[in-house]
Amino acid sequence: MNLLRAERIKLFSTRAPWWCALIAVAAPIAFTALFLGLSGAEVTADVGNTQLATATGRTVALVLAVLAATADFSWGTLRLTFQAVPTRVPALLAKGTVVLAVCAVLGLLAGTGSWGLAQLVRPDADLALHTGGDWRLVFGQVVTFALTGLLGVGVGLLLRNSAAALAIVLVWTQLVEGLVLLIPKIGDDLYQWMPFYAASQFAGGDFTRTTLKLSAPFGPWAYLAYFAAISVALFTAGVLTANRRDA
Repeated sequence: MNLLRAERIKLFSTRAPWWCALIAVAAPIAFTALFLGLSGAEVTADVGNTQLATATGRTVALVLAVLAATADFSWGTLRLTFQAVPTRVPALLAKGTVVLAVCAVLGLLAGTGSWGLAQLVRPDADLALHTGGDWRLVFGQVVTFALTGLLGVGVGLLLRNSAAALAIVLVWTQLVEGLVLLIPKIGDDLYQWMPFYAASQFAGGDFTRTTLKLSAPFGPWAYLAYFAAISVALFTAGVLTANRRDA
């Protein structure tokens, strides 16, 4: 418990995580309100469309997680932590646990907030959670945000440098996954194996698959397992690397 408390204090001792947390929740909610409010009858207001912008929130949560890991290297606090906890691994696991929990809360707020505000913007639409799929789209944000946080900590522990880690995760999420579609012949197939595309197939909307009429190789739960495997693998690699080298 002391390790968890220490990691929580370190995480929120600077302004950046607070701003990231605010944006991770506010951005999807604001976009959903504008999208459904301005689109009118041209766009069907369904549960899936209330979650279209949650990918933006996940990206900001990813930034928060990366900063949570790299800030320790930047400020030298990881060295002090390892002096207090020589075995290292428990301290690193505590960091991952705290970030995972924080991102899970952000996912809950972003998912339910977007869905709830959509009902106010489009009161005439049927946005009730009738099926298990509807519940998954909204409350599944808890799981995908949490796994994104774990992935971000792993990348941060591996690279240690804030600028390099942020550049890689932002270029990947904002450019690489989308540009894969431009690869002749195999682009469509590769795109469906991208990690954050997989996260959106479990919880969130995705216009790309509908527009391109892609045939998904997995169902939503298999996509979740795939994304979870990638997140856990990167976090494990980060922990093992940080455990072996100098802080």
